[in-house]
Amino acid sequence: MSIQKILKILTDSGIEPGEANVEVKLLLEHFANYGVKDIITGSKLTLEKLELVKEKALLRAETRQPIQHIIGLADFMGEKFIVNPSVLIPRDETEILVRKAIDIINKYNYKTALDIGTGSGCIACMIAKHTNCQIIGVDISTDALNTAVDNASKLNLYNKAIFRKSDIFSNIKQDERFDVIISNPPYIPLSQRENLQTEVKFDPEEALFTQDENGLEFYKKITLQTPEFLNKGGYLIFELGQGQAYEVKSIMEQKAFESIEIIKDLAGIERVITGKLS
Repeated sequence: MSIQKILKILTDSGIEPGEANVEVKLLLEHFANYGVKDIITGSKLTLEKLELVKEKALLRAETRQPIQHIIGLADFMGEKFIVNPSVLIPRDETEILVRKAIDIINKYNYKTALDIGTGSGCIACMIAKHTNCQIIGVDISTDALNTAVDNASKLNLYNKAIFRKSDIFSNIKQDERFDVIISNPPYIPLSQRENLQTEVKFDPEEALFTQDENGLEFYKKITLQTPEFLNKGGYLIFELGQGQAYEVKSIMEQKAFESIEIIKDLAGIERVITGKLS
């Protein structure tokens, strides 16, 4: 068994060669503690370690389980976040959401934020790390919240990123107010489940799917209640599903949000929307 044969296991299963290269590198680093420096110096892998990496590559090839679940970690904004089947794997697109929130918070020196549907806590943790803001992350999943707490602890974000079980605003106190409310909510209609990549189907359904036909369910629910908990002049920030920007803009405008900005991702898809409460 060689590294090239392990790579072939992945490419033979239909994984694109560039992606397979990245995944083999991740498997080697995580399960064999073998990196670029070892390749350059010609260090040899033991048969035992090669077999372990092969076993994990076969698991990936046969089940199409995401590589992040197999190694238990996902890269996001330069940090490694603990992930598992209880949380959504952080996507590159979500970095646009977080960086926009960080820019707004730092510009106005905001001190309080709320992350709805926090999952792994990656949004809350990176906002806490890069601002002077204290952020509360809420989720309905106890397992997701346990993962978020582990990630905050790993990054030493005690008392900056804190977590609470809540169905949207159900466990937010009436007198609590925030400068920013942010969410990457479920936005895929359940009817589209069969069209998704196999890897995406390993994410928790409650983090992906809506019960309505256009994926706007949670944008409506969150926006409807946000004015009760957002300070005047504060910001509501959403990640968007493809093709949802102008419907979400209309929902926000109906609840007195103004100065609405829509931001595209690298593929030209309208991915983030921000609005200021008048």
